[in-house]
Amino acid sequence: MNYEDLLIQADSVGVTVKEKPLLYNDGRQKGKRIAIRKNIQTSVGKACVLAEELGHYYTTVGNILDRQDPNNIKQEYQARMWSYNYLIGLHGIVDCYRAGCMDLYEMADHLGVTEAFLKDAIDCYHEKYGLYARLDNYIIYFEPCLLVYETLTDCCDVATRFLSEPK
Repeated sequence: MNYEDLLIQADSVGVTVKEKPLLYNDGRQKGKRIAIRKNIQTSVGKACVLAEELGHYYTTVGNILDRQDPNNIKQEYQARMWSYNYLIGLHGIVDCYRAGCMDLYEMADHLGVTEAFLKDAIDCYHEKYGLYARLDNYIIYFEPCLLVYETLTDCCDVATRFLSEPK
């Protein structure tokens, strides 16, 4: 999903998005208004910021600027997870595998996100799922590096065999 698509989606739910000369943040959300830092160089970068701000719109309640408050930290995490799932998700990682992407640069380009956003998403998924996650007939490993395996038989049997092989 690109920046223009996200602007249309925001408009469809009554959220106004404007590019402003923000000094301290790439984006801010308050009520049904989102400000995106005007001098973000690429539309891909703007899309990543807008997705996170939409995540705040859908998941955040109140002022969460105090980063010392555990409730605010939790809400920030929820908004970021919303944006990662919306722009990438486990399906997006599998789609990159099917498209033959070989590194983070190719994956980010294929998904239309920045490399930094993709790396943060993968780290977040690793924290959420642990060593690996299963999706349909795919196993996505987060350690020791990002790996995707397509299983041809029962997912659990293949995962057990792979994980129990001697090193």
